[in-house]
Amino acid sequence: MTHSTHRVTNQAPPLEGHDVSADPALLDGLRRGGAGWAEPELRELGLLAGSRHVRELARQANTHEPVLHTHDRYGHRVDEVEFHPAWHELMTTAVAHGLHATPWRDDRPGAHVARAAKFLVWSQAEAGHGCPVSMTYASVPALRAAPELAARYEPLLASTEYDFGLRAPEGKRGLLAGMSMTEKQGGSDVRANTTTARRHGDHFRLTGHKWFTSAPMSDLFLTLAQTPEGLSCFVLPRVLPDGTRNAMFLQRLKDKLGNRSNASAELEYDDAVGWPVGEEGRGVRTIIEMVNSTRLDCVLGTAAGMRSGLVQATHHAAHRRAFGRDLVDQPAMRNVLADLAVESEAATTAALWLAGTRSRLGLAVTKYWVCKRGPAHAAEALECLGGNGYVEDSGLPRLFRESPLMSIWEGSGNVAALDALRVLAREPEAVAEFLAELDAARGADRRLDAAVDALKTELADRDDLETRARRLVERMALAVQGSLLVRHGHPAVADAFCASRLSGDWGVAFGTLPRGVDFGAIVERGRPKP
Repeated sequence: MTHSTHRVTNQAPPLEGHDVSADPALLDGLRRGGAGWAEPELRELGLLAGSRHVRELARQANTHEPVLHTHDRYGHRVDEVEFHPAWHELMTTAVAHGLHATPWRDDRPGAHVARAAKFLVWSQAEAGHGCPVSMTYASVPALRAAPELAARYEPLLASTEYDFGLRAPEGKRGLLAGMSMTEKQGGSDVRANTTTARRHGDHFRLTGHKWFTSAPMSDLFLTLAQTPEGLSCFVLPRVLPDGTRNAMFLQRLKDKLGNRSNASAELEYDDAVGWPVGEEGRGVRTIIEMVNSTRLDCVLGTAAGMRSGLVQATHHAAHRRAFGRDLVDQPAMRNVLADLAVESEAATTAALWLAGTRSRLGLAVTKYWVCKRGPAHAAEALECLGGNGYVEDSGLPRLFRESPLMSIWEGSGNVAALDALRVLAREPEAVAEFLAELDAARGADRRLDAAVDALKTELADRDDLETRARRLVERMALAVQGSLLVRHGHPAVADAFCASRLSGDWGVAFGTLPRGVDFGAIVERGRPKP
């Protein structure tokens, strides 16, 4: 019997069956980056990401978390991590669509922009499995410092077949790669690492520990260890060419705030076999090629989270009534939604620009700022749903717990800001390229011109740079986002961005855009499309 008190009214329908790729800023960036040829596949992936089936896979992968098995029933070490079938299905789709290392072997124009757009779309379905996908993508430029190893492994890293399980790499149909750098005593200060590597003929033997190794079931790992020449980079397979397990022992899995579907482990090497990548003593220079690519994916991942939160907020507001009007028509809520949309479009536009240009300074400042904005954006999007957003069923608590990760991973806020200062001091060509990007919009918006002029004055002041690091890098990131939006973005979005982020007509919280903004046009761009 159904009682009148159990009737469900004024609740938004489930957000499913929509095209996640129907994002105007994303599609514009794809075409602008020369990758319009990838739009049919992107649309296919977008429909899949918005399907009920994939939403259920995401829920299952995060409910049934990875389980570490250190030994088998007889006492032999196995060091394996068991994942739910939902994880494997998500990974199969990601690899089949080339979200990992495929673009490194694709000569079509805009191949990396196409991959970035697909990564941004598919990450909105489930973020955790993006970790091994990202590290596999990032491993290739570092591995190319050892041409023989690259020739052996790169075709398998770029394969579109997901072949899970610990077997000798060259006997598999496809490979995944990980990165293992930080240690207990140093964290981001990898020069404090104590893991050692001793030469044995054509290879080295590594002994030591790693404090944070994500995706420990990957087939290969790039790692850092000390040799007599200094900190050096090595590649270690989980399984050696003769089929025996390498001496890499998983101690435990991390109990993380978010990113629960993905395993992150503490790892010990006990005379593990590795091969050198790049010149001995120059390990940081070698592995930074990998770090820069994963930093790009931190920006993409944050942009994905912002778009996901925005779409869920606008969907709810369009189907919920309060105080006699739809929420989406309430002026205060329209301001919040428009502000969230502006932040989202600025992040997406910058991320796809970075995927195409690989701007060294642009990456450093954008990694700092966009990833720093992620948690505040996720919290505000959640609040748009009120109590409905605070319950696990909505998916927004998972988004919120995921949001700080991108700012921590591959160098937390201060590390990213100080990296930008290093580029300013040591790479004049990168600085000139960045400033040219800002000047390309000269004359298009007086507020942007004023912000760029003020930034150049700040850049000329060399005193107390480390104290001013965050402030300076924030202004650099906002300036480049403004330049990109003024030239390429929707006029209403660009106007709102310049008025608020550059001209200072804005509060501290989201929802404080000034009067005169075209709220309706901006919010409409953030609504899900069937």
